[in-house]
Amino acid sequence: MADPSSYRPKPGQIPDSPGVYRFRDEHRRVIYVGKAKSLRQRLASYFQDLAGLHPRTRTMVTTAASVEWTVVSTEVEALQLEYSWIKEYDPRFNVKYRDDKSYPYLAVTLNEEFPRVQVMRGQKKKGVRYFGPYSHAWAIRDTVDLLLRVFPVRTCSAGVFRNAARTGRPCLLGYIGKCSAPCVGRVTPEEHRELADEFCDFMAGRTGTYIRRLEKDMAIAAEDMEYERAARLRDDIGALKRAMEKSAVVLADATDADLIALAEDELEAAVQIFHVRGGRVRGQRGWVTDKVEAVDTAGLVEHALQQLYGEESGDAVPKEVLVPALPEDADAVSQWLGDRRGSQVSLRVPQRGDKKSLMETVGRNAQQALVLHKTKRASDLTTRSRALEEIAEALGLETAPLRIECFDISHLQGEDVVASMVVFEDGLPRKSEYRRFAIRTFEGQDDVRSMHEVVSRRFRRYLAEKERTGEWDLAADGAEPGPGGVGTGTGTGAAEPGPDAAGTGAGTGGAEAVGMGPLEDDGRPRKFAYPPQLVVVDGGRPQVAAARRALDELGIDDVAVCGLAKRLEEVWLPDDEDPVVLPRSSEGLYLLQRVRDTAHDFAIRYQRAKRHKRIRTGPLDAVPGLGEARKQALIKHFGSVKRLRQATIEQICEVPGFGRKTAEAVAVALARSAPAAPAVNTATGEILEEEDVAASPGPSS
Repeated sequence: MADPSSYRPKPGQIPDSPGVYRFRDEHRRVIYVGKAKSLRQRLASYFQDLAGLHPRTRTMVTTAASVEWTVVSTEVEALQLEYSWIKEYDPRFNVKYRDDKSYPYLAVTLNEEFPRVQVMRGQKKKGVRYFGPYSHAWAIRDTVDLLLRVFPVRTCSAGVFRNAARTGRPCLLGYIGKCSAPCVGRVTPEEHRELADEFCDFMAGRTGTYIRRLEKDMAIAAEDMEYERAARLRDDIGALKRAMEKSAVVLADATDADLIALAEDELEAAVQIFHVRGGRVRGQRGWVTDKVEAVDTAGLVEHALQQLYGEESGDAVPKEVLVPALPEDADAVSQWLGDRRGSQVSLRVPQRGDKKSLMETVGRNAQQALVLHKTKRASDLTTRSRALEEIAEALGLETAPLRIECFDISHLQGEDVVASMVVFEDGLPRKSEYRRFAIRTFEGQDDVRSMHEVVSRRFRRYLAEKERTGEWDLAADGAEPGPGGVGTGTGTGAAEPGPDAAGTGAGTGGAEAVGMGPLEDDGRPRKFAYPPQLVVVDGGRPQVAAARRALDELGIDDVAVCGLAKRLEEVWLPDDEDPVVLPRSSEGLYLLQRVRDTAHDFAIRYQRAKRHKRIRTGPLDAVPGLGEARKQALIKHFGSVKRLRQATIEQICEVPGFGRKTAEAVAVALARSAPAAPAVNTATGEILEEEDVAASPGPSS
């Protein structure tokens, strides 16, 4: 780990002008590329106190061994140079979007004498006009099949074309009228290129001209009583309209725009792009990336724009680009896009109307793409097996931890302190085993004491189950213990399946065996009866030490404990002074992060629900049969619970829907909940009035 001060440039050495900088490691490999309006100010931000840096930035500057820079004239040049260097050096600490698939394009090879329409993937070629991308190749073929009636452009390969020219016989499409057969001279090269240009114009969104022209020709043919030609033109118009219907109109003003939306969490981000041409969605694509650098939404948008348009020019860059957040140098990025297009490009955030609604749709697609990416990664059997093996190796475990339990503490400024326990078996969540805890032994904010209490309660239940079923007696009699110290027999001597019953591999069969666990007499699994091989806590050394101490106090020494700290994603072990650092690409780290994040979300949901219930609970909840509507009617009539408490039974009876019996029940409930003494602000000595908000009616019991 390098000390950034060892390679920090001398004061005044860095120019105060736009430029691009590169951090290199000790092997001279470029590990990060960045740009700045002022190189002096930007680079100075990297060489401040390490404690003030973002964890990912701190990792980068301590990995680097040198920094160098290049001065440019404008911010637009800096943007272009940054993109070129990222593409050339592939730095490990730069955000790089990776395609989740190879998207197919509809391509027209205008660089050939007889342009060809075909499906293309991969790198784009010079002189080829591209449309898309499309989600599926069959969607392109369906569209082309419809359009060939009107624009009979060549679609055959070079070999088929040469063979037809040699034999003087066109292919099947030439016979059925879906190819103009330039191979046998039915049309000249100029006429065929004109057909290809018209095909491109139609695909680019200029559809109205051709449909109106065909409708006019059809009317003329009908007047001249050329009914067969009129019928053929009618069918051509129908084919064009069906091709247009395949992409629904989303923007009524025939807009040409790309809409970019993001979905992100602390570790990864997904970007989705909708290509809208002529008001219709012509294509869609998306990427997923690891957030290996300290970058916000605006930074992710800038990286996406660089990757999306870095190799594009002309009409491939639309007139309008809609994004969820503007990059830091929005004017420079907009100018860079305009240079690539050859005309002005509008870069903005939609605020209202159809464009904002469509942006929300793109955002939902991005969120779904991120969820799908995580699901695919988590559900792959080979990946899960490798993750469990990496965890076992990193933590020094004898076997892969087929059952992992993770604990997290949640509170709001020391109130409503709760904890969660989530269970992962064979690398997959087992939601039926999740548990929630309310901290009981103390009040206030103390994550360490809370962690000790929760782990103690969970494993005391485990020991109580062992004692209840007689497993203590069997262990004392010399019965061989199963995994995690659970005896392999029950109190009646019947064998209980452990994870090894289905093999020691991290497979789905093992997961089913683990999930069974010890059973009650009626066949149901017993709560807390099966121990984990690994306990993970959300936190660093103090939380890990508290969990280990709780296990030691209960005499449990065969359950491993570790903690995962959020700031640097470090794995802490109870007896080690230094953390275990797993590589960012490690599947083991990804699994631990997923377990930790699941426990965190589960704890937050419980804490919020508990706080909401406490806030919404009022004295009227104690009145049996009093529903939400009548509670609201009471508060609306009297204005507050304080005034309602001062009302007589007769006054309560005046509220619609309240008889004397119900009014008496309300009066009794309010009398029981009346404060014994006025509340006093201990800081000022002021006597506080009862808060109307605190007395608002809660949900019905």
